[in-house]
Amino acid sequence: MRLRLIVAFLWLFISTASFAYGADQHVLGAIMAIDATLVEVKTTKGQSVNLRVDKNTRYKDQSNPKGANRPAVGDRVVIKATKSEKKGDNQLVATEIYFSSIKRVPILPEPVPVE
Repeated sequence: MRLRLIVAFLWLFISTASFAYGADQHVLGAIMAIDATLVEVKTTKGQSVNLRVDKNTRYKDQSNPKGANRPAVGDRVVIKATKSEKKGDNQLVATEIYFSSIKRVPILPEPVPVE
């Protein structure tokens, strides 16, 4: 009897914890295209994901947290998104976009070997 009670409590707590995360999805990758309504991200697995952006989307620059910068093509991102609430619309809507600008390194010419 005790074993059944313990198993029931464990099942209850485990199932409750899985609902705590909600319906949010995360997309990791680099921005391939961005405009006022859409962000295209190439994920680390090579897939292309399109996310809709709206007035409620928040942008957070990891290198300058107090700045009001927006991400640009080539920036690395982690996007928190939810599925659209409109009927028949299965597109993801970005709620938060965490980004980090790529540090551009100048390309130096190849060194010439000395003979």
